[in-house]
Amino acid sequence: MLAVAWILIVINGFLGVLMLNNVLTAFAQEGVVGGLVNLLFTLLMIGSAVLVFLFKDRLRTEYEYTFTNGALDFAAVYNNKKRKALGTMNLKNIKACGQVASGSFNRYINQPGIQRKNWFANRDGNLFYIYYEKDQEKHIVIMEPSEEMVELIRGAVPRGSYEIN
Repeated sequence: MLAVAWILIVINGFLGVLMLNNVLTAFAQEGVVGGLVNLLFTLLMIGSAVLVFLFKDRLRTEYEYTFTNGALDFAAVYNNKKRKALGTMNLKNIKACGQVASGSFNRYINQPGIQRKNWFANRDGNLFYIYYEKDQEKHIVIMEPSEEMVELIRGAVPRGSYEIN
């Protein structure tokens, strides 16, 4: 995907620069309407090249989980350069957690009005969910922690909230 993004940046940028010459001649030869159409296409090409350039780093997103004193911090790391904090969760406030492959996950994910947060990179990984309620709203975070992190979470959550099945 990153290679496709760079190809789009180069092609759209090159076409946009080439079309700049046509804009000036279109106003002289085709009038205002022809010039505006050419200007619109030129701006579209250059704008799309700039947008793809600005958002190409989000194609290589990784998620980082940090466990400190019963609190779990979430962050997104873009292209191993930029870090964005996603939030902090006190594990004593969660209602349920467990493996996504377990049957308990389906009970929570199919609830009406639940807000789902996919904070993982590999769909085929060992996914883990955390279900909580905040401000009368239901939330579920799906993440991909290591086995060590799962054991830390399991020890910090309230009794009975870690669901095996």
